[in-house]
Formats: sequence, structure tokens, C-alpha cells
Amino acid sequence: MENKAVAERTVDRSQENRRFVSPAVDILEQKDAYMLEAEMPGVNSQSLEIMLEGNELTIIGRKTKDSVGGQLVYKESRDYDYRRVFELDPSIDTGKISARMDQGILCLTLPKSENTKPRRIQISD
Repeated sequence: MENKAVAERTVDRSQENRRFVSPAVDILEQKDAYMLEAEMPGVNSQSLEIMLEGNELTIIGRKTKDSVGGQLVYKESRDYDYRRVFELDPSIDTGKISARMDQGILCLTLPKSENTKPRRIQISD
């Protein structure tokens, strides 16, 4: 019988020699959530992986090939992919995290859990 936990953690050996760079990230705090924006030019939603294991959030974005076609004459861009790992605070409701990718910008919404949001306490007479 195969151990499912071990199978899920198997490393994809074809990716071992791939080079990753950390994308630039901005994190904003709003009343009900944190907003994380990561810049990953050349990455689209089909080439993006977002994984949550425990309180660790991992983002991996793989650059897609240009669809213009033709013979390469000169190149300054690099073929690096993106990878960034964050440790999430327990005050984040990990079950409600949402993501959107738009023109190379990943926007993650990390909602605060209900028990950490400020609330007004009623005073009884």
C-alpha cells in the first residue's frame, strides 16, 4: 500500500536545476484583510502555483514563452522563474484566501479571521 503523504511530497526532479528569483512584493493591510501583490512579468494564471501547507504559503510562477514567434536576434530578459515563501500569521483565515492574476501581477487576498477583527462591545444598562 502506497503512503499518500510521502507520494504528495515527492520532488519533481526535472525542476531541480531551475533557477528561481524572488518577485517584488507589496503587502497592504485593510480593515478585513491583507492584500499581497507580487510582480511576476511573463507569468499567467496557467503557469502559477500557490500552495498552502500549514501556515506556509508558497508561490511559484513560471515564465511562459512569447507567442510572437521568429528567430531570436538579441535578448536581455532572463529565463528565471519566480518563487517566494511566506509564513502566515495565525490571524489569517487560510480557508478564505483568494487569488487573481492580471498582466503579471498576482493579487492575493488574505482575510483576517473573525476573532481578530475589531468589534464593538455593547454596554448593558
